[in-house]
Amino acid sequence: MKKFEEKTTKTTPIYDGKIVKLQVDDVTLPNGNVAKREIIKHPGAVAVIAVTDEGKLVLVEQYRKALERSIIEIPAGKLEPGEEPIVTARRELEEETGYGAQSFTYLQAFATSPGFADEIIHLFVAKDLYKIENKAELDEDEFVELLEVSLEEAWQMVADERIYDAKTAFAVLWLAAQ
Repeated sequence: MKKFEEKTTKTTPIYDGKIVKLQVDDVTLPNGNVAKREIIKHPGAVAVIAVTDEGKLVLVEQYRKALERSIIEIPAGKLEPGEEPIVTARRELEEETGYGAQSFTYLQAFATSPGFADEIIHLFVAKDLYKIENKAELDEDEFVELLEVSLEEAWQMVADERIYDAKTAFAVLWLAAQ
């Protein structure tokens, strides 16, 4: 038995969308009591810490409707069904930035919001970047602006909350530790 495991006794699907699914699980707690858990099911995603030969971090700025504002992030995107994370990483880096990379290194995976979602992000580091002549197009509902910033500039963006998401803050911390 897993420590503090909650046993699911019933799952009720609520919503099945393009990106996420919402379900409510009835669970039995370790002490025998029962509770409900609202859970977002997500296919997973990748994020790429792309670093230029000059040591600049490649970022994109985009509007995030859930936050009702634009934020600056590392390139990222969701996994397609059956797709290996490295394939997604290469595609998203190209689509969002126009860069390819000679070197992709898998760094780690982490949960984004384990209190209510099962999304896992696979994090890669991309180096030896090169510009792609005829880059892949962004998704039709995606609008981004490319930025290349120094570590100091990235720290300032964290401080003034232009970088506001966990994966990008993690990327800045990782880069600072190198």
